Formats: sequence, structure tokens, C-alpha cells
Amino acid sequence: MSLDEDARWLEWVTKQFESIAGEDKEIDLEEFKTALKVKESFFAERFFALFDSDGSKTISLDELLEALDLLIHGSETDKLRFLFQVYDVDGSGSIDPDELRTVLKSCLRESAISLPEEKLDDLTLALFESADKDNSGSITFEELKAELENFPEVMENLTISAANWLKPPGLEQKKGRHTPRYLTPAYWHNNSRKLLFLCAYTCLNLLLFITAMLKNAEGGFWYMVAKGCGQCLNFNCTFVMVLMLRRCLTWLRATWVVRVLPLDQNILLHQMVGYAIVTFSTVHTTAHFMNFVHLSQNSSYSLWEHLFTTRPGIGWVQGSASLTGMVLQIMICLMVVCSSTFVRRSGHFEVFYWSHLSYVWVWALLVVHCANFWKWFVVPGVIFLLEKLVGVAVSHMGGLYIVEVNLLPSKVTHLVIKRPQFFHFKPGDYVYINIPDIAKYEWHPFTISSAPEQPDTLWLHIRSMGQWTNRLYEYFRQPDSQVVSTKRLSASLKDRRHQRRAQEELFKCANCNGTVASNEDDAIELTLYRQNGCRPGPGPCPGPGPQGPNPDQQNQAERGEGPPLRETTAKLSENHRFCNVKCFVDGPYGTPTRQIFASEHAVLIGAGIGITPFASILQSIMYHYRMRKQNCPNCSYSWCENIKDSEMKLRKVDFIWINRDQKSFEWFVSLLTKLEMDQADEEPEGRFLEMHMYMTSALSKNDMKAIGLQMALDLLAKKEKRDSITGLRTRTQPGRPEWGKVFQKVAEEKKGKVHVFYCGAPALAKLIKAQCEHFGFNFYKENF
Repeated sequence: MSLDEDARWLEWVTKQFESIAGEDKEIDLEEFKTALKVKESFFAERFFALFDSDGSKTISLDELLEALDLLIHGSETDKLRFLFQVYDVDGSGSIDPDELRTVLKSCLRESAISLPEEKLDDLTLALFESADKDNSGSITFEELKAELENFPEVMENLTISAANWLKPPGLEQKKGRHTPRYLTPAYWHNNSRKLLFLCAYTCLNLLLFITAMLKNAEGGFWYMVAKGCGQCLNFNCTFVMVLMLRRCLTWLRATWVVRVLPLDQNILLHQMVGYAIVTFSTVHTTAHFMNFVHLSQNSSYSLWEHLFTTRPGIGWVQGSASLTGMVLQIMICLMVVCSSTFVRRSGHFEVFYWSHLSYVWVWALLVVHCANFWKWFVVPGVIFLLEKLVGVAVSHMGGLYIVEVNLLPSKVTHLVIKRPQFFHFKPGDYVYINIPDIAKYEWHPFTISSAPEQPDTLWLHIRSMGQWTNRLYEYFRQPDSQVVSTKRLSASLKDRRHQRRAQEELFKCANCNGTVASNEDDAIELTLYRQNGCRPGPGPCPGPGPQGPNPDQQNQAERGEGPPLRETTAKLSENHRFCNVKCFVDGPYGTPTRQIFASEHAVLIGAGIGITPFASILQSIMYHYRMRKQNCPNCSYSWCENIKDSEMKLRKVDFIWINRDQKSFEWFVSLLTKLEMDQADEEPEGRFLEMHMYMTSALSKNDMKAIGLQMALDLLAKKEKRDSITGLRTRTQPGRPEWGKVFQKVAEEKKGKVHVFYCGAPALAKLIKAQCEHFGFNFYKENF
């Protein structure tokens, strides 16, 4: 820290100490725990014992400042000595395995990581055996120091960790002034289509406003303003509908128009036009009010009659312009308020949904209110009506049923829907789904999480965040809530078993005939993969392992004479079962992620349930990857042809998944394991798909309370070739990504033009977009 920052920090510590210590000017253990705000009391007790240099069971201000001064300004050896003393619980001068296990167990609790006791033993032994160089049965200070030197990132951040665990909130080093983001060349380059479109939109509104004012100059100033805003409202109340012609926009995304117009930002533009409508309507109403005040002074009608009656005869339908205008103003304001982020994100999506349906009444009142509105509305209105009719026809064509449901951690509902015969979609597309048993008239949008190459079913992963999604989860959580037709369910079960058998045939090892992966949801296929060491696709089995059952073994098992064979399909659990629930699907509709296959280097970033569009994309990408993959018929060598086909130009994909807790990774861990299996062999130019997992609840490596745990996880991952948290080969990183370093590494790979696709929280989107602008990457964001 700088001298100025150091002085401010020490001043803050002193104030904090005085507020906690009270009149006795001493801090006891309980007060120290409260101040430290740690989840696990072990570290608070260890820090307290080390800070209490005189053994008085309390800490004075001088003792606290002395300890902190050592941690901040002391040498690297001093800081390592403090860390060693934290781990040396009994103060014997060495760390034995039981002490190390106690520390690691506390680290796991502090990072909100849950592992079985056996895995904790493995972590302890991995770190202990690596650090105990002389096999003496204990770790000395010199051995711990030598071990830490094998982890340079830990040594580099040890000073930071020592300063940050008592760092005051909001204390940041003052940065120099930078050019505002919106004035940088990178921002204008990356947002050129949107900015040009907004300029054209603004100019058109100004032109309409000025033209209408000049045509009505004889009516006075307020009348001119009202007419100018009215003309802008004619345009905007029609244009706001054009921006939501989903089928037309999906079709346009496949044409050259997508390179000219910002079609991928139609939701943002729809919101901006909505705010423009509120502004114009408010000014329009105010201007008419001021004009009525003037008219009431020079006519026989009062202000009240001008506003709330039809007597003055204002308007083309029986003088109803004033009344319809008042109603329209109220309805438009309510629609905007109910569409706010606060309403939609706070679990009240139904408020937004039902209030937005009042657009039908708004358009009807606009036709009555304004004599010229129908001229603006007729063509887009007919197209909008046709889209709705096509949507109703498509959604009700044939019987769609939810045939399987799996309730996942964090209240995520995985729906498997029987796919219609002529239902074609692109990776990342979304649909509107209606389930009459949940809500008869409600339609909600969700991204398709299955790949287009999966022929028989559609997948939807729905997180419970509002009333409808919570009702959906609770509906399938109740075992007696479903009314199922026996014959139809029997047919559904037969179809599912047939599908599984077909998939099993697709994923047999050519050498040992063992099943590699027959269903992405079932963990048993992954177990079989580990037992057999097989991989899907043609070619010989790459590794040793037991061969599949031969016919004699199979016959013996069927007669009950030999050992039973392993089952190749997992039994359905309480949260995973077949069902038969009627539903309707409207779509598919395109998203910005349709452009992923036109990229050369794609970076996919999903936060939490934001992985759903990328689940479909990753599966489709790996399907194309398998089509490129070549296998030598004489040996186990395989490689990927670096061919840019017409459908996919991708040369490299980086997938980044950020989750809050360990449970959230269980949503798609089997799918990600399968993707790792697909590229088990290292390619000459590096891996085509690289995965990066981040767990934000876990303490990062620059936190003193997590150093030992992260070292142990690294060592065990190298030993077992598998991450202890997710079971993937990819190591789960603690904390949040350092986006500057992440994108710097991507830029240095030079695989071609980089396109970054993001789905998740809006706050993180702003941060990532700013980094993309800095590096010159194209940025695309899913809007829900």
C-alpha cells in the first residue's frame, strides 16, 4: 500500500478497534470474531492467539497494530512464519497430518465447499506428502516455505492476502482520470451499428416533430408542441411493435441485414422506444392541458369539460380525444412501471406479463384517439397479427408432452419435451412455453438447452425465480400431482427406451464394445467410461480396461448361472422420473448467439443458469468437431482436421462458467464430462474447447484462509487428473475471474477474430463489455 493509503487504513483500524473495544480498550475473542466476520471460528481463534502476544486473553490496540504492521510491512519470511504458526495448532514447531487436516477442514467450511471425509483425507495426504520432503512425519517451517515456492501465484499474493482480510470496505487506491468509456474509439467501433441506428432514429423523430409543429403553427405554441409530440407518438407506438416481430427478426438474422442493423439489440431498443413513448406522451398531455387552459378562458367550456367530457367535440370519434388521451396516459405509465427491472427480477414476472398484454387496448384507444394513427399502424399491425396467428397455429399443431423431468440443485427444473417432427432450431434459440396445468394462459420464454442434432427431444432448464417457475418446480416435486394416461405413458416409456438403445449403439467402443455414454443425464455411463477407459467414435480403444460381456457371459447371466452384468441405464430417483404433461411451445426465436459459428475464436461466458444457451451451443459445436475428427485405423492416434466448413468457422472455443456455490455445477456436469471425453486426445494446435470453472463462494488464492486448501486441491487434481469439486478434468478456480488477464491470454492465442457471448447478470455484463471494448473483441449478450 502507498503511504497515504497505509495511513488511512491504520486510521480506520484504530476507529474500528475503539468502536469494538469500548471503555476497557481491549478486545476479547468474541468481539474479535464479530469484527473479523469469518464463517469458521478456527481462523478467528488462531489469529487471536497469535495477536495476543502477552497471553492476556485480550488484544490491545498496540498488539493489534504491531501484528498488522508485521503482516503488511514485514519481510516475506515474517509473513510465512505467521502462516506457519496458524497451521501449527499445538505450537510444537511442526505441522503433523492431524493438524493439517483440521486446517483444511476449516478451509473447506470457510469456502462453502462440501467434500466427503475420504476426499478430505486425500487432500491432506496430497499436501502433506508433497511438503514432507524428508518423510519425518511432520512439516517444518523450511519445508512449508519450500512447498509454497512451487506455487508462485500464492507467494505473489501473500502480501495482498495479509492486507485484505482486515481491509476496510470501499478502500481503494485513487486512480488517475481516464477518458470516459463512451468517448473511446473502441466503444464507437464496437457499437457502430447501434450508434448509427440511434442517430437515424433521433433524426427521424426530430424531423417528424418539426414538420408537425410547422403544419400547426396557427394553433399557438402549446398546440404546436402537442401536435409535434403526437406525430412522434404515431411513429413510436408503431415502431415499438416492429422491434418485437420475433419471427421476422429471426429470419432477418440469417440475411445480410444483420451486418447493417443492430438486430441483436432489439430488446434494448424496444425498451428505449418505450421510454421515448412515455416522454412524448407526458409532454403531449401537458401541452394539451396548457392549451385547454388557454381555450377555457376564451370559450364557453370550462377546463374540466375540456378534460373529462366530450362536449367540446375534440377528436374524430364523437369528441373522445380528451378522455381516451387521459386513459392512454395512465395505461402507458403503468406498462412502463410494471416493465421495470425491479419488478421483473424480484419474482413478479406475472405483473410484467399481464400488464404488457394491455398493448391491445392501447392500440385500440390510439386508433380512436388519433385520426391518422391507423395509417401508421395498418401494415405493421397486419404483420404482427399474422405472426401471432402463425404462433398459435404452430404451438397447437400436434400434441406436445413433457415426457421426463429432473429436479436439479438450486431449484432448477430440467424438462424433456418430445420434439415435433418439423421443429428446426439453431443453437442458443429460445421458445415460449405454456403448461396449462401450471397456468392456462401464461407463456414464458426459456432458452433451449439441447442441441439441434438431438432429434427426438427438447431440453429446457428453468430456474425457480418467480411465481410461475416456483409453481412449476413444486408441481413436479409433488409425486401425486400428475394425472397420466396409462396407455400414453406406456408409449412414452417405450419411445424413451428405444431412444436410449439407439444412443447406446452410437456410443460403443469399437474395441471393447463397452457403453461410453448413452444419456447425458445419467451418471452410470460416466462410471462405465472410467471403468472401461473408452471414448466414443470409431477406432481402437485407447486404454486398457475390462472388455464388454461376451455372449457366453450374457447367456450365463440370463440363466442366473454367472455373475450379474452391470446395468447400463440408471434407475430414476425421487427427483428424476418420466411423466406425461401436456404443453404448448411457440418458436423457435433467434438470439445473438446464432453468430457463434461465424466466429473464429468464441468465448462463451455463462453466470449461473446463464449456461443454458451455451449447453445447446457446446453440444452442437462438439458435434461438428466430431465430424472433423480423424482416427488412424492402425493405431490409437486421432486428430482434428483444421477445415473451415460452410457451417462452422470456429478454430477455438473458450467456455467460462461462473457459479456461486458447489451445488450449481451439478446442473450440467455430466454434459461437460462428455465434452471432455470427446477431446480426450490433445490436438497438435492445442485443445479446440477449453473450459474454465469459477466458484465465487470459495475463497481465492490471495486469501490467507484458503492458501493451504488451494494448494492441496491443485496437488490432488494433478495426481487424480480430476477436479475434487466437480469431478471434471478442468480445475475449478476459486473466486471471480480476473477479466483483464483472461482476455489478455485470449488475445495472445491469435486464433482469429474474437467474439464474446455472455448470458447472466446485467451488472457483470457491463464489466465484461468494457473489457471487450478495451481488447477490441465483439460482445454479444443474451437479454433474458
